[in-house]
Formats: sequence, C-alpha cells, structure tokens
Amino acid sequence: MMLSIRDLRVSFARERGPATEVLHGIDLDLPKGRTLGIVGESGSGKSVLSLAVMGLLPRSATASGQVLLDGQDVLTMSERQLCGIRGRRIGMIFQEPMTALNPAMRVGDQIAEGLRITQGMSRADARAEALRLLEMVRIPRASERIDSFPHQMSGGQRQRVGIAIALALKPDLLIADEPTTALDVTVQAEVLDILDDLVTELGISLMLISHDLGVIARIADRTLVMYRGDRIEEGETEAVLRRPAHDYTRKLIAAMPRRVRASLEAPHG
Repeated sequence: MMLSIRDLRVSFARERGPATEVLHGIDLDLPKGRTLGIVGESGSGKSVLSLAVMGLLPRSATASGQVLLDGQDVLTMSERQLCGIRGRRIGMIFQEPMTALNPAMRVGDQIAEGLRITQGMSRADARAEALRLLEMVRIPRASERIDSFPHQMSGGQRQRVGIAIALALKPDLLIADEPTTALDVTVQAEVLDILDDLVTELGISLMLISHDLGVIARIADRTLVMYRGDRIEEGETEAVLRRPAHDYTRKLIAAMPRRVRASLEAPHG
C-alpha cells in the first residue's frame, strides 16, 4: 500500500470559541500505480486533505488520525523528516503554474535547480535531465523551449513544466490539485492524458483533486466524493458514476456536460 489514511480529522483554531473541524474522519487507500480522484465543490475539504498528506497544514490547524506513507505516519514526522519526503517521495502539481514558477528564471533552470541541490548533479547533467523531463511531458521543441521564461509559454506548456518539476526527484506519489482548471478543454485533455500515461509508465500513484467530475472520470481508477469535510462515497470510478449511492453525487453527475454523461451511459466492452 502506498498511501493509507485513517480517521483523518483536521480542525482550525478560531480567535473566539471552539475550533472548527473541516475534515471529519476521512479514510482512503491509494495503492502504487493507481489514480484516485477526489471530487467535491469548494469548501468540501479536498485541498486541506492534500495539505495534510504533504505535511503542509498551517499552524492554526490540528490534525488527528493517521496519514501513512508506506507505513510511516506523516502527522508524526518532524519538519526535517517532512522536508525529506516533499519532492523526493511526494510531488505536487499546482492549479496555476504561473504562480508556482519563478517568472525571472528560465524553465530549464527551474527544473535543474532542484536536481543540483538535492542530487548533487553537475550543471550539464542537470540540464540534460531537465531536457529529458520536458520531452517526457511532451513540450514541443523541448531543446528550444528549455531556455524560455514562463511568460513566453502557453498555459498548457507552463502546466507541463510544473509536472516536469514535480517529477524531477522521482517521487512515488503525485498530488495534482485542480491541475486543469485554468486550461481550455482541449489542453485540459492533453494534460490529463500526460498524467495518465506517467502513472502507467513510471508506476507512480496519483491523487487527482478537482471540482469537476468530468476531469476525474477521464483518468481516475477510483473516485472519492467529498462534501463539507465528509467522505460521501468512494468506489471504482465507473461504479460511482453509473450507480451513485448519494444524492450529492447524482447532482455532480447531472452538472457534467451532456457528451460526457452520454459516454458514461454508453455500453462498455
């Protein structure tokens, strides 16, 4: 088992009155080489869940339960231990790459920087690895674009650079928090296909977080539906979409584009 979460509860302190609990006993399992989609509207607790897995909850938060990464509890790790797993064991892909990338650095240097610091690579070796990663995430003319600045690239290309940075230290788990929200439909599909292929080719695990069930439906093996900090339902994605057990899930499905719903209703095989 790669990631196993048991009875995770997260509360935030308030200036007055008792703390507010925002995650209410979440359980989930994410095996190696699989993709778990986590879906729910804003305020459902999806991003808080991802921060707990990364050990990045703010100081105002209190967490209980277990977040087990190959048996090691992230919630009990020291900051030094957490720094050792971020990037190396867990990679993060952010919603808006323009805010995650340094606008004053060439994209190749941004990928190479982590390799030189953590792996002790030479400048030439780190650049070669950066180029390989850009090619892996299908940046067109990667040998030319490696020296581009973020503002010289499209939104989809910047997101691919963000994926390359997340992959640089060869993590076992990728967390993608709304990775396609800022992209148009065509580019969104391309980025999701890249993530899906990486899971297959590298054998990594992917936690895909989205408010859009259509995004989840495209590549997730299993789907966890969240609402106001609760785990509403979870199961194989096709089963959740075809036979939803909860009214909230039915509403999410009803909000999907008609062509996506039609593809779910079509007979498989």
